[in-house]
Amino acid sequence: MKPKHILFVIALLAVSKSSFAQYAKDAIRFSTGQPGSTSRIKAIGNANTAIGGDLTSISGNPAGLGYFTRSEASLTPEFDSHTSNAGYLGQSATATKGNPNMNNAGFVFYSRLNTPSGNEKTKGWVSLNVGINYNRTNNFDERVNYGGKNSNNSINDYYANLANAEGTDQGTLQSWAYDQKLISAFASGTGFKYASNSYLGVQQTGYINRTGGQSGSDISVGANYSNKLYLGFGLGIASLRYNSTKTFNETGTASITEGALPADRGFNSTYSQYQTTKGEGFNMKFGVIYKVVEAVRLGAVITTPTFLTIDDSFSEGLTNRLSNGSSYANGPIEYPLTYTMRTPFKAAGGVSVFMGQYGFITGDVEYVDYSGTRLNNNDYYTNSYDNDIIKTTYKSAVNIRAGAEVKLGPVALRGGYGIQPSPLKTGGTDTKTTTAGLGYRLGSYYVDAAYMHITGSRTELPYNLNLPSNPVASINQTNNNFFLTFGFRY
Repeated sequence: MKPKHILFVIALLAVSKSSFAQYAKDAIRFSTGQPGSTSRIKAIGNANTAIGGDLTSISGNPAGLGYFTRSEASLTPEFDSHTSNAGYLGQSATATKGNPNMNNAGFVFYSRLNTPSGNEKTKGWVSLNVGINYNRTNNFDERVNYGGKNSNNSINDYYANLANAEGTDQGTLQSWAYDQKLISAFASGTGFKYASNSYLGVQQTGYINRTGGQSGSDISVGANYSNKLYLGFGLGIASLRYNSTKTFNETGTASITEGALPADRGFNSTYSQYQTTKGEGFNMKFGVIYKVVEAVRLGAVITTPTFLTIDDSFSEGLTNRLSNGSSYANGPIEYPLTYTMRTPFKAAGGVSVFMGQYGFITGDVEYVDYSGTRLNNNDYYTNSYDNDIIKTTYKSAVNIRAGAEVKLGPVALRGGYGIQPSPLKTGGTDTKTTTAGLGYRLGSYYVDAAYMHITGSRTELPYNLNLPSNPVASINQTNNNFFLTFGFRY
């Protein structure tokens, strides 16, 4: 492993570490998300494997394209509202963030296949339809604030632990802490032992701001055989953008030396981390829908791993001000790296039951093995550490989605629910989604609206001392998202 990457790993094992490496954490972050879809499918909990005839089929189950009997196009903007409630050391704080996005846009070209003269036009290969779309599959936007008084330890204890384990080579985080009088070296046997300079009872404040998301552009084909069997294939081009700013501020009193004399001085230190990540990749989908009887459809779709090339840039900095007027600043220092990875294989199955012109009910299950996520070696990066963490920390999960639509003439009422289990083997919580919506059809034109209420929780360790007294921020997250689809058939 090259020295530059060693420094990078040390940096990533700093405050942002949640008991495992940042690369492994990012790999799973980029392997989760919600399906990109129209408002109609959003409103029924994103269950679309056995529906067909919706533009979501382009990026969902491409076999559903075989149900189209006319060409169609639609556009779906969204507004996302994120709220986080963080508890830390007995204190609570709330932060909000909202922004508009384009969630889905697509069109389908209907092409009826020629039927030999004298043959029934509903037998054999009836149509072959092509769809192209853009869809947003993951939203990283969030803002988190937390803080409280810590009477058990300090982030300076973390810097001291790093110094004792790794030394204080120039340019490392712990060397900055030493130079900024946050830690000191004390004689211990034939060497030195580093320890925090701060007294217990420090005030701590954390701030996280993230932006970006994942999206895809798909081109898919779907075929209709005898209005009974529908087959589809899709090729997806994936893209991701992820930006993260994290700061951790600590104030208190430190015992330092001024000249040769000891002195107690107030300190105000801030550790900052910045990450910018971009990636591109591709995947493929193979789908089938079978009409058992007129009212019942069974569907299945397999999604290959997404093969991604990631350009990652991490930087960090440390500042400190003392009450005697001294101030210090180191960094930010950037640690860039390019690597490749693959997300997990996915397999989904679904069933839909239609009630004539009155609507339908539908449900999906989707299997995802997060432990199968893999990062690849290159000249600047060795993958064994992160891949071992992925295999031991993460597990497979079965996502469940269900929904229903009731038609009242030109108006449709919809509702749905979904559960996305945590990829963590221990300590994770499920993400739960409740949806509702309505639609209106007027000739060849339609408009659909959907509301999504998403809840989940996670923890954030500002630093890790491997002790029961580790400070932990418990974060409850809520997203209230609104979608509006405008479409027409021609």
